[in-house]
Amino acid sequence: MVFNFISDYLQHRLTSKSRHGTHSPFVYKLTDEVIYDFNVKSDYKSIEAQRKKLLNDDSLIKVTDLGAGSHLNKNRTKKVRQIAKNALKSPRLAQLIYRLAKENQPNHILELGTCLGLTTAYLSKACPEADIITIEGCPETAKVAYKNFVDLELENVELRVGNFDTLLPDLIAQADQLDFVYIDGNHRKDATLNYFNWCLPKVHEGSLLIFDDIYWSEGMKEAWEEIKRHPEVTVTIDLFWIGLVYFKKGQAKEHFKIKF
Repeated sequence: MVFNFISDYLQHRLTSKSRHGTHSPFVYKLTDEVIYDFNVKSDYKSIEAQRKKLLNDDSLIKVTDLGAGSHLNKNRTKKVRQIAKNALKSPRLAQLIYRLAKENQPNHILELGTCLGLTTAYLSKACPEADIITIEGCPETAKVAYKNFVDLELENVELRVGNFDTLLPDLIAQADQLDFVYIDGNHRKDATLNYFNWCLPKVHEGSLLIFDDIYWSEGMKEAWEEIKRHPEVTVTIDLFWIGLVYFKKGQAKEHFKIKF
């Protein structure tokens, strides 16, 4: 599995383009002004200080994994610092998600897979006026995330604990529309496609769906290809670590691989 992942990464590096290799004005602008904006933002400081605390936290918690699990550690009892090291999104990727949210300026954000809550914190800082619902399947991980929300004084985040398959359909049914959805959990083909299909009735021209770990496994790669083919999808951007899905009406269907 690790060999395949490395092979996919090298292949992606060889076939992906920078902003100068894109012929779409929308994708060029997004790449130039958002994806490749590596300037440090003031919002990053407090979240990265919280990350340092987590990386030094020797507390033990019992992990309930309802998804495809971890490539790195299959033990159910883990130290918080192990989870912080192996499961949290890197600052580079979490800050990209911050910039994508800030660019999109959604009113409503839905996140599947809270983990320890740092990516949620980036979303909250990017869009302080947005309503954010984040779902975590592991109760003890959720407790750590909630503490981080309190420490970071996040006031627009609602944390729900439970199985995505149980909670998500009701959340979508209650939503007027889905503006920004970040899916980072249960890395299985069928589950990923279910989440995508459940979201479809509530997406609109300004919606952005982000799928994490699209090269996690053969199943995830197959799910990503199926999502790209869907007739309602107009633009996708494959950044290897995540995939961006847009529904812009009147735009020719195009798929991009961008180096990140």
